[in-house]
Amino acid sequence: MRKIKVLIVDDSAVVRKIFTELISKEPDLEVVGVAPDPYVARDKIVQTQPDVITLDVEMPRMDGLTFLKKLMHYFPLPVIIVSSLTPKGSKIALEALALGAVEVLAKPGGSFSVGDLGAQLLSKIRAAAYVNIQKRSEVTNQVVPPSAQITPLSQTSNKIIAVGASTGGTEAIKEVLVRLPANTPGLVIVQHMPPKFTTAFAERLNSLCALEVKEAQDGDSVVTGLALIAPGSYHMLLRRSGARYFVQVKNGPPVHHQRPSVDVLFNSAALAAGSNALGVILTGMGADGAEGLLAMKEKGAYTIAQDEASCVVFGMPKEAIKRNAAQKVLPLNRIADEIRRVVTQS
Repeated sequence: MRKIKVLIVDDSAVVRKIFTELISKEPDLEVVGVAPDPYVARDKIVQTQPDVITLDVEMPRMDGLTFLKKLMHYFPLPVIIVSSLTPKGSKIALEALALGAVEVLAKPGGSFSVGDLGAQLLSKIRAAAYVNIQKRSEVTNQVVPPSAQITPLSQTSNKIIAVGASTGGTEAIKEVLVRLPANTPGLVIVQHMPPKFTTAFAERLNSLCALEVKEAQDGDSVVTGLALIAPGSYHMLLRRSGARYFVQVKNGPPVHHQRPSVDVLFNSAALAAGSNALGVILTGMGADGAEGLLAMKEKGAYTIAQDEASCVVFGMPKEAIKRNAAQKVLPLNRIADEIRRVVTQS
């Protein structure tokens, strides 16, 4: 069995030790080197040829973003960003994802314990090892239309749009949302991310989109022109009271090792909205969302899966397609147009 080779780049000796111990216990993973800064990392990359790099963003001599830009230009590799849960750390992590990193991980300490870290670290490394780096670059370099130039929908239904994604999903979700007009029916979105990072993610999307985008709070109404992002470490469910749709944000056990879980959202959308829902599953590792998308389809919802050619990781869409849960399989750059078509013709 070929092991996934991991290089750990972090100025904290404690983090390097924690990561090394966690990874070394796994039979399919191997730590091939550690580095306290990007200059040492550069030499280790040449020597060890790692499959995946974990990269701190705040380091001496050269910051992580500068190093990431150079790495993506000269020697592109799957990179997992390790960042603090501070607002500054979250915004830097989002910038790193835009530059080509494939995953983000909360730095151990504070409210994020080593116990919580273990499963997340290992799953993200395994997901990153499957990333198509060339496809990741194509997604991050997409030219998207300025939201001000998007033509409003002439007539909209009262549909609810549910979207789920994981690895590569931050840029994929952006690609879809920036192409939607301000009067698009309400969206509910799950992107696998740790707490705090979803706040920065929603703020970034809100600055780019014609839609209003915000991190969901328990009880928020789902209305036209608004996209709600599930907060990290909480499940988000769609609920209905009379004609009003709203979200429930709650704790609970992880589903498919994820909280928030796409399946939790999609299953709730099937029950609350039925044929009034539209489900979209995007790039990501694993099977989260496949069963939920099928439940939506069986309740009469229109369902879309991203195609393999445009996915950073063709895991979640593949599982949905295998279950015959997707009525349409489309490249990323056509999904927004299909959403617009469905909500105007329903």
